Amino acid sequence: MSAKDDEFRDYCLELLSSLRQGDIAAKKMFGGVSFSIDGKTFSIIAFDELWLKVDDENRAAFEKAKCRIFTYEGKDSVIRTMNYYTVPEAAMESAALMRPWAMLGWEAALRAAANKTKKTPKKVPTKVVEKPAAKTTKKAAKKSATKAKK
Repeated sequence: MSAKDDEFRDYCLELLSSLRQGDIAAKKMFGGVSFSIDGKTFSIIAFDELWLKVDDENRAAFEKAKCRIFTYEGKDSVIRTMNYYTVPEAAMESAALMRPWAMLGWEAALRAAANKTKKTPKKVPTKVVEKPAAKTTKKAAKKSATKAKK
């Protein structure tokens, strides 16, 4: 990361710190940065922009504010999206203006974490299957009957 990237990361961290939910960890990822609290990622920096986590419960607020969804082109040339949206321009001006948006991202991260724990697969008991008895063919039965007569 360049000094300019570090400066932008530090500025975003300052904006997001208004959450006061705990210590925010900034971690390098895929050429960008992820922001998380207690291992729950709620925001990222990618393409020189700050993005907040979005789900079905808060998507409308971001869309109403004309925020853009995170999109990228995969290696297979298919355009993909992620559940992150840009923040409104005004929110980038101060921690006070960022706080309600950051809370939306944090709440989406909490819901995503809760859904993961609900969806943990249950252990399926292993069935012990016995081998079926060997089939007796007509030829084998005839041979066995012939031996029994002698």
